[in-house]
Amino acid sequence: MPVADASTLKGIPEMFETEAGESLIARTESLATFRELGPPDLCRIDKFNPKSNGPKEINSYHFVLGVDSSSSASVAAYLNSLSYALVSPNPKTPNPWKIRSGTYCCFNAFSRVDVRVEVRIPGGVESYIVDLRGDKHRITNAAVWQETYVSAVLRSLLDDNDEPDGNDGNPILGLRKLDPLDTLGAEKRFLEAAAAEFWKGWQLGTNPEVQIATYFSNHLTNGIMKYFKEGGRLDQAATFFDSLFAKDAEVGAVLAPSYFGNNDEIKGVLVLHEALKKNSASYGLLLAQVDFLKSKKNLDLAAKIAKLGVVAAPSEYVTWAKLTEVYIQLGDFESALLALNSCPMFSYCERDSQRMPVPARIHLPLRPDQKDDQSNNNNNSNHSGSIEDENDPRENQIHPELARLPALSLRGTFLLAYKLLIQIVSKVGWDELLKFRSKVFVMEEEYRIHRALVEESQKEAQIVKDDEERESADARGSDKELPATKNDTQEPVQRLVKAQVAVNGVVEPEDADLEEENSSTLEQENSNTNEGEKAGGSPRKGESRLEELERENFESIRLTPEPEVLLTPGEDSKRGLSIDEMLRRASGDAKASGEDEDKNAEAGIDSMGSVEGHRELTSTPNPRPKRTPINFTFRNKRLCEKWLDNLFMVLYNDLRLYTALKQEMVQHNLPGSKPQALYRKTGAEWEVYGDLAERLHHPEEAKIAYKLCIEQKFSIKAWLKVLAMEADEGNTREALIAVNKVIVLLDKSYIDNTYPSPLGRAIFQLIGRHGYQKVHNVLIALNIPPRNFKLIMKFFEYATLFKVAGHDL
Repeated sequence: MPVADASTLKGIPEMFETEAGESLIARTESLATFRELGPPDLCRIDKFNPKSNGPKEINSYHFVLGVDSSSSASVAAYLNSLSYALVSPNPKTPNPWKIRSGTYCCFNAFSRVDVRVEVRIPGGVESYIVDLRGDKHRITNAAVWQETYVSAVLRSLLDDNDEPDGNDGNPILGLRKLDPLDTLGAEKRFLEAAAAEFWKGWQLGTNPEVQIATYFSNHLTNGIMKYFKEGGRLDQAATFFDSLFAKDAEVGAVLAPSYFGNNDEIKGVLVLHEALKKNSASYGLLLAQVDFLKSKKNLDLAAKIAKLGVVAAPSEYVTWAKLTEVYIQLGDFESALLALNSCPMFSYCERDSQRMPVPARIHLPLRPDQKDDQSNNNNNSNHSGSIEDENDPRENQIHPELARLPALSLRGTFLLAYKLLIQIVSKVGWDELLKFRSKVFVMEEEYRIHRALVEESQKEAQIVKDDEERESADARGSDKELPATKNDTQEPVQRLVKAQVAVNGVVEPEDADLEEENSSTLEQENSNTNEGEKAGGSPRKGESRLEELERENFESIRLTPEPEVLLTPGEDSKRGLSIDEMLRRASGDAKASGEDEDKNAEAGIDSMGSVEGHRELTSTPNPRPKRTPINFTFRNKRLCEKWLDNLFMVLYNDLRLYTALKQEMVQHNLPGSKPQALYRKTGAEWEVYGDLAERLHHPEEAKIAYKLCIEQKFSIKAWLKVLAMEADEGNTREALIAVNKVIVLLDKSYIDNTYPSPLGRAIFQLIGRHGYQKVHNVLIALNIPPRNFKLIMKFFEYATLFKVAGHDL
């Protein structure tokens, strides 16, 4: 098939550099940011055309997974194979563009170095390593190649770029995927290398929900388990881990599930029994035991073991999450919420990736349709682009509210916790979930009132303390005062200032001597005042010297409310009432003080004993409401974590939009509804609604939404979602129809890897459930085109070669 541009590789995506070598410089600068397995391998090539009218040399690069990087020779073979992808537009003339050199970069996750191979055509091969600082070194240790090979295979096994929501919803552009283990010999060689590097696997890191990597939870162990589990060959996984179990009992945490998945339950139980005798505090072994008990519906015992797992590893999310799952299955939703609230949450660490400069142009290969090949031979757009380009731009439009759903941004432990919360609401409903929430967590109104009471009591206690300190200081100061003389008219003023003065103006002497002294002083002042009046003075009518002193020294009177203090019997006569106590008595219980207040009101006085106070109380409203004793007990309640409170709001938004979706679908199914009603939403919006329904555990509505999306636009994601649902339900015919649709779209984009892939996983799942012959016969009965049938048969040949579960049925 001729290609339109002679400088591009056939069937291989390419990004062209703006400046020569910028991709290698960007990768070198990003090495220090790689924390775990590293990004996909980088392949850069230099092309040269001496007869070109434009630039005679161009540089391009692409990302690739699945290349054999066990030696420099195997890497050089891949670079050499790219020369055959330069196809001439005219079959009668050779392509003037030639590959002059190439550089292949593969990250070694064990030694934390970047292994690079440079090939010059013609010329030689040079291999070296680049450390995290960017320094170049020669390869002197042969073990580096084995570590690099294992790292490359694990990156290919754990990559999810071709999944519906791959790479956290941001698929890598220009990624080429090959089968990492395409033969039994390649698989055997990888398992031997993985066994040699197994005890260093914890250095690679682990899943985001696990805080500390262990022998049974790391990228090496997880990659091997995923490879064999999705391929339906857990017996091979059990064989691999069995040889390692003798060295460390914790390996039983992955060996036992391998036996259980292969229906060898007796061996799995024996492995757990032997491992727990050696290491009873391993939470991995306890969680494997919990999973087995859950499968046998022995939930009470599973809850006890899950609690032991929490005790063994209280700082791990997986132990608390497993306990929450058991409580959900038991129907103890209050305990489930408490366990979920106790889950330790970790910051999500994104996958390793390198930041590349903006390319000059991008070439994404696209196979032209056979019927339109000759008529569109000169149209370059048929040979480069994406399947999505053929969609109507209006079908890719989406409502802003759907694009900003908070659930789409959840990652790591927060996403897993949200799934547990959805499990609860799918069993009890939203209203019951809120009731359980109010029973186990302190609600906002309760906490606000309780906090206000606590703050008020603390404030009153502080005021009491300040008053006591002030009174003690006044008492010490009064003891140091000199005795007053009859001729010293300023002494009574100082004495009154230091005395404790109540708000209502009643002087409270500190002792009897002071009271007698004050009375004698006042008599003397009254006599002096009378003499002054006779001498022609002009004092105010009816004004005593005491009132004059109070008016002149009003700044010394404390106007702040005095706190309520518990008084001993008989102490009331020695102490004046504070403003808080007076207001409390004024607005207190009517049964206790109503009659007295009525009598005082008739007499024209208030509870403070003054007519002026009565006028103030009757003319202005009470500034403080009546106090009702409220007693909040939080012994059986917890404070809800902020992240869990946010998840409740995220769930509310999802349920609100799902309700609108449900109403929309009901209108579609009404008899006599117009066909145009099905197209009230764009294809992209139906895709979002499908994700929403699937997230909330409504597979039927999700399937309908995805199919409505497919009717309006090309969407590989929607087809893959439908394929996964049909395969899970065991619908062979519908699943194979989806396989036929997807494989046509993938073949058009030159994506032809067999396994690991979503198509391979679905087909192997059907074969393991129904048997090879039945699934193969259904495929024949579909009568699909010969090319499509040939493409699908690759998966059946793989199942026969690697002896997938059900291949002999």
